[in-house]
Amino acid sequence: MSLSIIYSRAQLGVIAPAVTVETHIANGLPCLSIVGLPEAAVKESKDRVRSALVNSGFSFPNRKITINLAPADLPKSGGRYDLAIAMGVLLATGQVPSAKITNIEFIGELALSGDIRPVSGVLSASAACAEAGHVLVLPAENAAEASLYEGVKLIPAKSLSELCHWLTMDESLPLFLPADRGRQVTITYPDFSEVRGQFQAKRALEIAAAGSHNILLFGPPGTGKSMLASRLPGILPPLTADEALEVATVHSVAGMTIRVDDWARRPFRSPHHTASAVALVGGGSHPKPGEISLAHRGVLFLDEFPEYDRKVIEVLREPLESREIVISRAAGRLTFPANFQLVAAMNPCPCGYAGHPTVACSDSVAQIERYQGKISGPMLDRFDIQVEVPPQEAKIFTRRPDAEESTEVIRSRVARARLAQMRRGKVNAELTPTDLQEVAEIDGQAMQFLEQAVSRLNLSARAIHRIMRVGRTIADLAGETAVSRNHIAEAIGYRKYDRSLKPL
Repeated sequence: MSLSIIYSRAQLGVIAPAVTVETHIANGLPCLSIVGLPEAAVKESKDRVRSALVNSGFSFPNRKITINLAPADLPKSGGRYDLAIAMGVLLATGQVPSAKITNIEFIGELALSGDIRPVSGVLSASAACAEAGHVLVLPAENAAEASLYEGVKLIPAKSLSELCHWLTMDESLPLFLPADRGRQVTITYPDFSEVRGQFQAKRALEIAAAGSHNILLFGPPGTGKSMLASRLPGILPPLTADEALEVATVHSVAGMTIRVDDWARRPFRSPHHTASAVALVGGGSHPKPGEISLAHRGVLFLDEFPEYDRKVIEVLREPLESREIVISRAAGRLTFPANFQLVAAMNPCPCGYAGHPTVACSDSVAQIERYQGKISGPMLDRFDIQVEVPPQEAKIFTRRPDAEESTEVIRSRVARARLAQMRRGKVNAELTPTDLQEVAEIDGQAMQFLEQAVSRLNLSARAIHRIMRVGRTIADLAGETAVSRNHIAEAIGYRKYDRSLKPL
C-alpha cells in the first residue's frame, strides 16, 4: 500500500475538530513534504518522525513522501500530529498491518528516541472521539486526564515501538481502565471560621455566593479582604459533573496539570495587578484561554483593583455580561467560556488609610479622586454588591474560633437558596429584566421604596436591576417567596461605593 489514511484531532479553542492524515509514498527524489496549512512545529515533525522510526527499529522509506493534513483550511500547530504521521508512514510502507487501525485516532508528540510525549488539550479530543465512537491512542501520561470524559475508549502508549508491537500481535485492545474520577472525594477549602468579625462582609459574601453576584470589597490594608475572597469558593455549591468537565477542558487546553482526584474543585484565580489585557482575556498567536476563562465556573479575584491598567479593567465589561470571550484573529474566531464570579478588592486611597479611625491618611483629595476614578461608572455598575471591610476591634481576635460560623454552615444556607433559584431556571445574577418581572415578586411597599431610592440616588437602569436581583437573593436566603421592603433596603445598602450614593 502506497497510500494510507490515519485520523487525528486538532485543537481549536475548546473544541477538537477531526483531522485526516493522508500519506502517499511515490517514486522520485527522497523527500518528505507536509501540506495542509501546517505551522512551524508541524513542519519540523518530519525530522522527529524520521529519527523516531529509525530508533524504534523501523526503516524510513528513501522515496518521495507527501503528507496531507485535511481539511486544508484548518491551521495545524504543535507536535500533536507526530504520532499520526509516523503511523501513516508505517502503514503506507506495510511495516504495520492495517487490520487493527479501524476507527482509531492518534495524538501524541514523538521524541527522537521514539518515546511518546504528552500534549495539551487531550480532554476535548477524548470527548470528540467518544462522541464519534472512535478509540483514541494517546500518550500514557495523558490517559488519566482524558479518562475524565466518561465512555471514551483509550489506548495509552509510552513509545512507538510499544504501540506497533500491539498492532502486530494478535491481542485484544489494551484499553485504559480509569481510576476513581474523584467525584466522591471531599474537597476542602479555607474555612470561614478563621475570619474573625467582619459580619457584614461575611453576610455580603454569602449573598454573593447564593445568587452568583459580583462583589467589590473596599477598606484599609490588613482588614481581611483577600482572606474573605479566598473563602468564597468554599461556600459555593459543588460543581456538577458537566460543569467540572467544562472547567477541566479549559484547563487542559491551557496546558495545566489536572489532578484526577481533585478535578471538581471550584477554580480560584488571582492574577497580579501587572497582568496585561491578553493575560486576562486570552489570546496570543495561538490563542489560549486567559484568567477569566481559567476562572470559568469559579471565582476571579482581582486584588488592588485600581492598580490594574484602566484598559485591562475595561476589557472585563463585555464578558461579565455575555459570560464568554470571543478572540478574533485573521485565521478565524475562537470562543472561550467565561462564566465566572468577579471579586475585587481595593483600598479607599493610594496610601490605604482614608477614613481609618486611628491612622491618618497622607493623600490629598485630588489623589484620592484620581485613584478612585480609575474604576469607571459602567464597570462599577457591574458589581451587584459593594461592601466596606473596616478595621476590627482588638477584642474580636481573642474570641474563640468556634464563635464564628464555619464554611459548612454557610454553604448549607447557600445551597438552599440556590435550589430555589434553579427551580426557577437560573441563578439570580443571570436574570434578565424580563425574568425579573416574572420571578422577583416585589411587594408594593418594596417597590415604592425602590422608586424613592432611584430618584434620590440617581441610580442607572443597570444598578436598579442589580438591586432587584440582590433583593431576590436575600429573599431566597430567608426562604421567602416575595421580596419585601427589608430585602430591597439591604440590597441598596450594598451599593456603598457608588459615586452618586447619598444617605437615605
